[in-house]
Formats: sequence, structure tokens, C-alpha cells
Amino acid sequence: MNQEEIKQILPHRDNMLLVQEAEVIDGVAHAKYHISGEEFFLKGHFPGNPVVPGVILCEMMAQGAAVLLASNPELKGSTPMFTSLDKVRFKSPVKPGDTLESESTITKSKGPFYWCAAKGYVNGKLSVTAEFSFALVK
Repeated sequence: MNQEEIKQILPHRDNMLLVQEAEVIDGVAHAKYHISGEEFFLKGHFPGNPVVPGVILCEMMAQGAAVLLASNPELKGSTPMFTSLDKVRFKSPVKPGDTLESESTITKSKGPFYWCAAKGYVNGKLSVTAEFSFALVK
């Protein structure tokens, strides 16, 4: 799906909509975001050597996971709210010109809570991994 289709299911908008393409294949969300270099979070991180902040990488992967959650018809209309972020590992920096490609899976659910695992890649090289959870709010 393209970004306009993603806007149908995610509440994020300009400056914070960090998924440009997404698809769900066999229970795995595949999402992409190309770093243009003009993003607000690069302006001060770091001047002369821009690097995507780790928390933004986690948000990109979480939004990919939110696309996966929204692919479940029973969960439509719910807003995913972060409840935890765990086991985050940064393997290599993500810079302007890179495209972060993430893969997210749901590992567990209980009531309105969902746990996910995600990996982010640039050119096939692992850049970041994380586990996180959401509460789905109507």
C-alpha cells in the first residue's frame, strides 16, 4: 500500500507519518521509509553528520507493526499506543539517502495488548532490532 492508503489506517500525519510503503505478507508487516535528508529530526542530529535518531527508527518500525495490527478486521478503528520498548539494539547508523525497510511480527496478544518484534534493514544489512508492545485504544 502507498502512503495515502496507509493514512486510511494510521492516525499519524506530516512530520510523524514515517511509513511510505507497506504490505502484509503471511503475518509479517514489510514497511519502507526513504530518508530524504529534509526530515525535521535530522536538523540538529547532528549538524554536518546527520544520523536518524534511534527513537525515530523505533517509531518507523512501530508504525509498520501498526499496519500489521490494522490488517486484522477486528482491530480496525483502534489506535495503537506504545506501552513498552525493549531489547533495542542499534547495529549501524541510518543516514540521508538510506531506505529503512522494516519487518514486524506480532509475537503475543492478551486483551487489548499486543507485543511485536521488529528488524530494520538498509540495503539488506541489519541496522536496528527491537521488541515493543501496544495497547489498542478505541
